[in-house]
Amino acid sequence: MTSVAARTAPADKHEERRRELADSALRTLGELGYARASLREIANNSEFSHGVVHYYFKDKLELIVFCVRQYKTTCVTRYDGVVAESTRPDELVEAFADKLVETIVEEAPMHRLWYDLRSQSMFEEKLREAVLQIDKSLEDMIWRVVSKYAELAGAEPALSPEVAYGLLDGLFQQALLGYLCGKEDVTDGIRDQVRGLMPMLLAEATA
Repeated sequence: MTSVAARTAPADKHEERRRELADSALRTLGELGYARASLREIANNSEFSHGVVHYYFKDKLELIVFCVRQYKTTCVTRYDGVVAESTRPDELVEAFADKLVETIVEEAPMHRLWYDLRSQSMFEEKLREAVLQIDKSLEDMIWRVVSKYAELAGAEPALSPEVAYGLLDGLFQQALLGYLCGKEDVTDGIRDQVRGLMPMLLAEATA
């Protein structure tokens, strides 16, 4: 009798290869963006041939969506340590701001690709479902931070998850753009902005 492991091995191997291809493609996608990156260009900048890339992904759109989903799956857990380890509201704010700066500095091309993809979804209907799902996961991530901050401050959030995410995402995108443009003091600037904004997300503290 064929074991469960043997029956599932081909599918697992196929998915593993897709993940390997996505990891290889992310750097090229982050450098070129949605419009300029073709499957052939991605293959030329990886260890995989164009034929192999095309075998596992039917077109550029499928590859890019898979790549961004894979990357953002990791991103949405980035602040879980901040939430779990903070014991004071000011401590959480500082750790959260530091983590924002860290990801801008270390992973700017990937974030640039995400914002590019989100903008493209305004015109490309096939992107919209994936973009909305990723956006919701990021919103939930931010809400975990805001909720923990409110809990530590003995207060309730004053805004909805959508509004809180919109505000913080806007600050992050502006900081990312400034960093990509070589603007000075971007990292200090977003730290100051987060310190100023977080208290505004709370209602009056409970007695």
